[in-house]
Amino acid sequence: MEKKTKEEIYKVNPELKEYIEIYLVTEYNTSENSRNSYKYDLLDFARFFNKNITYLQKEDIQEYLRKENKKAKTKAHHLTSIGNFYKYLVNNNKIKVNPCEDIKMPKLEKKLPVYLTEDEINNLLDIGSSTEYDMRNKAMLEVLYATGIRITELCNLVMSDLYLEENLIKVMGKGSKERIIPINDYAKEALENYLKFGRGILLGTYDSEYVFISSRHKKITRQAFFKFLKELCDKKGIKKNISPHVLRHSFATHMLEHGADLRIVQELLGHCDIATTQIYTHVTTGKLEQEYDKHSLIKK
Repeated sequence: MEKKTKEEIYKVNPELKEYIEIYLVTEYNTSENSRNSYKYDLLDFARFFNKNITYLQKEDIQEYLRKENKKAKTKAHHLTSIGNFYKYLVNNNKIKVNPCEDIKMPKLEKKLPVYLTEDEINNLLDIGSSTEYDMRNKAMLEVLYATGIRITELCNLVMSDLYLEENLIKVMGKGSKERIIPINDYAKEALENYLKFGRGILLGTYDSEYVFISSRHKKITRQAFFKFLKELCDKKGIKKNISPHVLRHSFATHMLEHGADLRIVQELLGHCDIATTQIYTHVTTGKLEQEYDKHSLIKK
């Protein structure tokens, strides 16, 4: 069967179109990446039934989750996206009951975040600055690790967000929430070097408010930086499954290992709920236990 286009789905599902194209954009307080993720989930859901999904029942949704061969984490994400849509319909008096209310979330395996050791970080950050691309990439790496900000937040930095004399940057986080974050001298030096010698070359005759510029004279994308990071890790012999988010995990883990207060780390990361930040305490506790077992004089 030919895959239905978004326009064909919207024609059958005007409520879904209103939710995705209007409510999620103008009313729902979340990031663009989250909105796109919800949109993808809901279009996938609508394609499965190939009809108006407004009045589906609990059993229909359970059938979708059961038949789709997806991991528990993916099913949980889909259920959240679908449940929020039906919550919207209830709140707008389109339906009386949210069919997702009594569906249990799939049990998720709690995985500790992947992070780099301090030696691995030092290895990763040890790159030259001979070209404009080196300067940009070095500055991006240093800022990511020094601040723990998300890659999207980094790519969206504009020149007016930099307060380098005060060693501060301003970040626009999820839900359009601003936070001011200190940067260390290494990140500041790398940024100043890039701004002085690299950014102008990348811009050429073009103009941009964004700090980090691509070879096309525009804002660098997450995908472009991810590609660079994977290539750098291969070159450096780092075998872990690395993404820009791993630098965020590394920042939080190392902060706590060096005695930072959990609330401070929460604030720096931009977490609304401290429970999200607490996973890093499990990482540091696990490392302490490993070191204790390794060096303990007590023989079993």
